[in-house]
Amino acid sequence: MRVLVTGGAGFIGSHIVDRLINLGYEVAIIDNLSTGNKNNVNKYAQFFYGDILDDNLLTEVFFNFKPKIVVHHAAQSNAQKSINNPINDCETNILGTINLLEMARTFNIEKFIYASSAAVYGETGCIKIDEYYQKQPISFYGISKMTPEFYIETYHKIYGLKYTIFRYSNVYGPRQNPHGEGGVISVFINQMLNDINPTIYGDGTQTRDFIYVDDVVEANLAALNMDVCGIFNISTNIETSINELFELLNNVLKKKYELKYSKWKDGDILRSCLDNSKAKDLLEWKPNFSLKQGIEKTIEYYVKTIKKRKYK
Repeated sequence: MRVLVTGGAGFIGSHIVDRLINLGYEVAIIDNLSTGNKNNVNKYAQFFYGDILDDNLLTEVFFNFKPKIVVHHAAQSNAQKSINNPINDCETNILGTINLLEMARTFNIEKFIYASSAAVYGETGCIKIDEYYQKQPISFYGISKMTPEFYIETYHKIYGLKYTIFRYSNVYGPRQNPHGEGGVISVFINQMLNDINPTIYGDGTQTRDFIYVDDVVEANLAALNMDVCGIFNISTNIETSINELFELLNNVLKKKYELKYSKWKDGDILRSCLDNSKAKDLLEWKPNFSLKQGIEKTIEYYVKTIKKRKYK
């Protein structure tokens, strides 16, 4: 089966590509490398450099590669950047997704798998949020991830396009960029391995639901192989504060760094924890990595990466 992965040179997308190729799928990648890394591109995948806003490129890819499944992970994924530049955020996340949906309709794609985000829920004030919880995004990024969900569901109603929408909690793991748009775990690990005391925006009591990237990959495989349409939280269902995360990193690294605190960032959510019961029931999926296990594997990756840089 042929699968097109947008954002396949990025953090999550590249892991999905590797797993698909290991399982014998034919895979093509579209990525403009704005945040992706050419070094992440699997040598057995067809790579198309370019943007999902480029109609000519998309037509070329769909016509020549003839994918049966689209796994859509290309995105502007930084909440702060969405506030600073909402037009770019909208173009990439909303118009880019609509472009892909039009191609999916035109070329009779069998299924469309879309990476959404916990950011669609906004500030909830409670934990264990299920998929039916009201959506109140507090950043333009949250809005631009939420809006394509409605388009996808409507394409299903009008054209019969099968779909799976994933609302990821905070994904972490190897290959995550510790700079710019990096998640807090990759940022902290990079700083601590370079003997820098990390800075947290706020007082560290804000919470996240951290999920290891390999568990996210398995969720995508479940969606690809099961005839189920719907929206699913992909999470661990465990709430962890940033202060608790920092202490765990200190313990795993066997060092004693100190946190520095700075002012809150606009658009930052105070508490976030997603109920994953629906994915467990309907996709027969569950997370397999504890936070400690995932952090150990992530640290191992970054240690090797630092050594490679030193000896080049």
